[in-house]
Amino acid sequence: MTDEVVNAGVIGVGSMGQNHARVYDELPGTNLVGVFDVDDERASSVAARYGTTARSMESLFEAADIVSIAVPTQFHYENAKRALESDVHVLVEKPFVDDPENGRELIDIADDRDLTLQVGHIERFNPVVQTLRDLVEDLDIYAVSTERVGPPIDRAIDDSVVMDLMIHDLDIVLDIVDGDVDSYNAVGTPDCRYANATLRFDTGVTASLTTSRVTQEKVRGLTISAEDCRVKVDYIDQSIEIHRSSVPAHIDDGSLVRHRHENFVETLTVEQKEPLKSELSSFANAAKTDSQPVVDGEQGLRVLKLTKELDEEAKSTPDQKRRVQVDAQ
Repeated sequence: MTDEVVNAGVIGVGSMGQNHARVYDELPGTNLVGVFDVDDERASSVAARYGTTARSMESLFEAADIVSIAVPTQFHYENAKRALESDVHVLVEKPFVDDPENGRELIDIADDRDLTLQVGHIERFNPVVQTLRDLVEDLDIYAVSTERVGPPIDRAIDDSVVMDLMIHDLDIVLDIVDGDVDSYNAVGTPDCRYANATLRFDTGVTASLTTSRVTQEKVRGLTISAEDCRVKVDYIDQSIEIHRSSVPAHIDDGSLVRHRHENFVETLTVEQKEPLKSELSSFANAAKTDSQPVVDGEQGLRVLKLTKELDEEAKSTPDQKRRVQVDAQ
């Protein structure tokens, strides 16, 4: 790895992997040295588009310092393990892996070889989330609610709506709320295209998360209810509003006593950025400088465990429901 440029590769160039290839090609600090896909024709097409080479996996590992793994979830473990054992730094798309035990093994391999292992929770790099993290340090949070809903999509998704969509919001909630989850409940439709989950943290904070692929409006939002304000985050518009209320007052104008309760809305300035560019730039820098990635394997494993528990709960029938405790460590 040179001091100036990090050689990057992509394993799996479907819809998400193609964007990884595009961004590596565009970033000034990375050099896209190749792509791999089990579909040779697709790999060649993407390689031609970005002026790089369609390679075998072994050749890609020899050429690259870092790789993104953007294959279906069931293949994350085997591809990430091969990359790490070839001494290549790895960013693996979410969900981290299928089996948490495999995730632990990947973390151990990366640690033993002093390699960067990052999990692709892209919403962490949305500029509104980065602004929100600074804001919540000064808030006394009571509750958080999230919506990640939209209409059906025109491509096949192997993961359930919980594993595919709700996992984003779980990652954000776990990041901004202090404490551990001590109880939860989740319900979902039989086709796994709509689900709702509620969490309670040992600090007393509650969270409600709704996700859907059958809602005829695309919404990506988060709301925080705090002691002195209500914060509304729109991931799509990359905007944050803080709603505050004045102290209620009675006004006597001489002839009529009226009740006044004013609302104030503060709109924060958020610098507009493409989250994927911020994510891959951060990953490349972490590998280059041997620094801690924003979303490391431990964090990816924590949210994976909770997401799988909620997914199982959402899929269970009413007579299988039970109150449970979560080990989120």
